[in-house]
Amino acid sequence: MDILQSLFDNNRQWAKEILTRDAHFFEKLSKQQSPKYLWIGCSDSRVPANEIVGLLPGELFVHRNVSNLVVHTDMNCLSVMQYAVSVLKVAHIIVCGHYGCGGVAAALEDRPHGMIDNWLRNVRDTYYHYEKELEAIQDQAKRVDRLCEINVVSQVYNVCNTTIVQEAWSAGQELTVHGWIYGINNGLLHDMDVSVSSLAEMRQLGIR
Repeated sequence: MDILQSLFDNNRQWAKEILTRDAHFFEKLSKQQSPKYLWIGCSDSRVPANEIVGLLPGELFVHRNVSNLVVHTDMNCLSVMQYAVSVLKVAHIIVCGHYGCGGVAAALEDRPHGMIDNWLRNVRDTYYHYEKELEAIQDQAKRVDRLCEINVVSQVYNVCNTTIVQEAWSAGQELTVHGWIYGINNGLLHDMDVSVSSLAEMRQLGIR
């Protein structure tokens, strides 16, 4: 007996429910995808991208990694962005972190975690840049949450600094980069009030 049979059962039930609402849903979905949004989020299983924004498959293009990082040497992330911007012509890129992120918390700890420390070095560098502000926060959980917020803004800046986004803006393509954060404890999204739609806006924000 397949020990994962329950997942196949769930899949069949899900597909049945979708077809009950729209008998031609999968037929239409198989012909094309035309999402307006690229979601760059954390791999955390408690942050299901489509579900928390109420979108169906095909409406949200998704890239996820530990701590929702945009690293300029990460060909996986950059390839997703290139396809989303150049081929799918998404209008919005959303960088979404979440409070209580385990990766961010690990980056604050003075102990080894294995290979992932190389990836989280990016978060650690961000911490050092804001060390004075962060160390003034006595409560560890609140310190982690604040770094989660700062990390989102930093990744928005990283997205804006990619050649992919800058070339799209230079070509006159409508594209806005947003920073959001998600509360696992209440299921609510919070806007970090950082949205960038052009090279001019990027420069006004002092993004380098």
